[in-house]
Amino acid sequence: MAPDIAEPITGVPAAQAEAAARTLWESRPVAFYTWSGLEQHSNATQAVRAIDVLYALTGCLDAPGGNVLFASVPANPAAPMVAPEGDAGTIGAADRPLGPARFGFVTGSDLYRAALAGQVHALVTFGANLVMAHGDSARGRDALAAIDFVVHADLFMNPTAELADIVLPVTSAFEAEALRIGFETSQDAQSLVQLRTPVAAPRGEARSDLQIIFALAERLGLGEQFFGGDIDAAFRHQLEPSGITLEQLRDNPAGVRVPLITGYRKYRETGGFRAPTRKIELYSETLHAAGQPPLPAFAEPETSPRSRPDLAGRFPLILTCAKSLWFCESQDRGIAGLRKSAPDPQVEIHPDTALARSIAAGEWVSIATPTGAVRARAKLNANLDPSVVCGQHGWWQACPELGLAGYPPYGPGSANLNLVLPQEPSDPISGSSPLRASVCEVTLLHGE
Repeated sequence: MAPDIAEPITGVPAAQAEAAARTLWESRPVAFYTWSGLEQHSNATQAVRAIDVLYALTGCLDAPGGNVLFASVPANPAAPMVAPEGDAGTIGAADRPLGPARFGFVTGSDLYRAALAGQVHALVTFGANLVMAHGDSARGRDALAAIDFVVHADLFMNPTAELADIVLPVTSAFEAEALRIGFETSQDAQSLVQLRTPVAAPRGEARSDLQIIFALAERLGLGEQFFGGDIDAAFRHQLEPSGITLEQLRDNPAGVRVPLITGYRKYRETGGFRAPTRKIELYSETLHAAGQPPLPAFAEPETSPRSRPDLAGRFPLILTCAKSLWFCESQDRGIAGLRKSAPDPQVEIHPDTALARSIAAGEWVSIATPTGAVRARAKLNANLDPSVVCGQHGWWQACPELGLAGYPPYGPGSANLNLVLPQEPSDPISGSSPLRASVCEVTLLHGE
């Protein structure tokens, strides 16, 4: 879109967009990095693709100072059993053939839909607190409850573990051995191979994720595909192309480096890119063949003040969200050393927006969306657009050491933001849930 057309949609002045474009061009080389801030939207694929195209036009792809594909230590694949690319049997493949199912992965929403339809009979989860980490927590609870047999492996009991038939205790990263081939962030880091050494013995009967998986594979008659249950044999298989032995790594706990040389603009040597045309595709034939817009296209979120004027009167604010950096996702709020720095769930709100609602900093407020309401303490942030508020996900744990109570994952008194954030309508290509774009209203909780 031209900047003057984008301005009323984005709230970004046209001149500012043009200045940003000029800065990108004149400041080359530039690198592009993104994560869930762009991905948790109903238009995630096309938005990220548009930025990818813009980035490609800077000429910095796989160039010094740009996003570079570093040379990697040769290794065999770690996973012996992964659904092949394009496997039509993966849940969600029929609806989104270019989405995660294409690579053997399943979205939370698709898993829940299949479970509620009686199509999932057993599930084993490792450390994924699904009902707190995914949108529509109540739907997640109902989906897990509909599965015949659920096993959950984790360090702590949590709302997801409470829904399981069996809970297995697992080791932490400090209690288990693990192999890492390359650390991605730079060529130097990518050259490092390390066998992580346990620094403490496991507590009780806790096993590592790998020990559980390999033992389960043997019991299911899949031992042959899992190296006869021998994890060391699996590690040796991974390491074989590198020339590094398991014994070398155990003798050198800091790791062993493999000399690697960074190559640039490798597409010139390999005949192009992994696309049908072998070129950077501004117009994607792959998307077109799947019935999706072949050019990056903006689609207004289906639940926004602009697309749903019928909701705008009751829910005039736009709700985005993030995680508190004091904690790891939905974990660790029971640790006093961390919780004392962030004792309560917060929602950031512009001072003018708060004043119009008679809300002062630190007061308890209700965050209401079309699907329900949760609580948080108001934090004023003048850097926000007055129409936007930003909540936090992951709140449920108590911290007895500090006398701080927990919050129910569902129902009245909950501080679980994902309880009131939907999984649908999701991105038609990737299935991404619109956790960063909802409508809401924030009101003072009187007497709190």
